[in-house]
Amino acid sequence: MNTAQEKTWLKQTTQLIKDLLEGEGSGHDWWHIHRVRNNAMSIAEAYPVNGFIVEMAALLHDIADHKLHGGDEEIGPRKAAEWMAKLGIAPEIKERIIQIMEEVSFSKGRKPESLEGKIVQDADRLDAIGAIGIARTFAFGGFKKREMYNPEIPPVKYTSLEDYKKNTNPTLNHFYEKLLLLKEMMNTEEANKMAEQRHAYMESYLEQFYAEWDGKR
Repeated sequence: MNTAQEKTWLKQTTQLIKDLLEGEGSGHDWWHIHRVRNNAMSIAEAYPVNGFIVEMAALLHDIADHKLHGGDEEIGPRKAAEWMAKLGIAPEIKERIIQIMEEVSFSKGRKPESLEGKIVQDADRLDAIGAIGIARTFAFGGFKKREMYNPEIPPVKYTSLEDYKKNTNPTLNHFYEKLLLLKEMMNTEEANKMAEQRHAYMESYLEQFYAEWDGKR
């Protein structure tokens, strides 16, 4: 149960993120944060964790996504640290939240150390798959002016995180380069259960996509 002060901090942070990200068009908007928070809090109900840390980390995890800021992977944790210092959050709590932010991204390839971090990472990955994940993938591809699909450009199995971050492949390739891999990368059993149906939906979508592409349906 959050304290009155924690509830105030969460309310203020919610408003900050809304003001910063509302209307953003790449799929990393306020509603992405809203869904990740909901995912995280749903998963957290099954585990003995610090709910304030989970919720605050979920709210702040994309305060300044590196993909939209020239690849600067420190900008998000830096802005979050400045905000939490302004609120007056205790240094030890602030550091735990910053650590989660530094671990959550798929492109960094890190496995969170804390259970709170594992939950937030799972919550973020759940929003990258299923119906929402499909919509976000094509939104980001359009934002980056990438081809939707090109059968002459096959998916790539990246050998380094740097190569993954530099890729400009057609959007559909992203299903094979990331989205279809996420189900097996969930940290918690609760998230794994949620991922099963979303993963199956993506497989069904791809089957339909290729059939329509070839004029079979």
